[in-house]
Amino acid sequence: MSAQTAADRSDGPRSKRRVILDAAIDKFGRDGFEPTKWASIADEVGIGQTALYHYFESKAHCLLTIMSLELERSLSKFTIATVVAPDHTGRLRAAVAGAYDVSPREALSARILLAHTDLLATERPARREEAERQRARTLVRAIEDAWASMAQKGMDDGIFAQRDARQTSFALLALVNSVWRWYRPDGSRSLAEIAEFIADACVRLVGDDPAPASER
Repeated sequence: MSAQTAADRSDGPRSKRRVILDAAIDKFGRDGFEPTKWASIADEVGIGQTALYHYFESKAHCLLTIMSLELERSLSKFTIATVVAPDHTGRLRAAVAGAYDVSPREALSARILLAHTDLLATERPARREEAERQRARTLVRAIEDAWASMAQKGMDDGIFAQRDARQTSFALLALVNSVWRWYRPDGSRSLAEIAEFIADACVRLVGDDPAPASER
């Protein structure tokens, strides 16, 4: 990461960056990225539109930053959740639980990321946009590597069925992330209930039959 990009990501005591990101998450998550006017973010924060460009060179740069921050959060949650798990199946369940241990705004960030992952496939014309895209792609690979390593260790010890660990990680992540397409905080199912259901599905996917909830 360049020095300029690192500076872009710093939040000083007078910085509006975090407030802008929060407003953008709320608007993109509720109204969609395309319908949201860049000027409406400035209005929401109470600054002039020109001031936005001190922090983000475009609406797309802001979106990519939201995406890379969400990926960073996801990787951190995985690491924290799995470090103390006692066994392979417990580690998988902890990883799933960690993925859904989010605030309402973080849930919006996860939905935004899922909806715009195709943005990471193509080089961006603007320098700061491209730097953020590259950061996001690096984080995607790190997350995939972490889940694949978890799957491989379970296979090596004979707990998980012998399959391709990389493909298994893709399937696990697809299952976990699919929730953000339909989950709403005011819906009929809580994230804790969803986490248990998805964890059971993930355990079945790796070939280890889940015990009934009453036995766990």
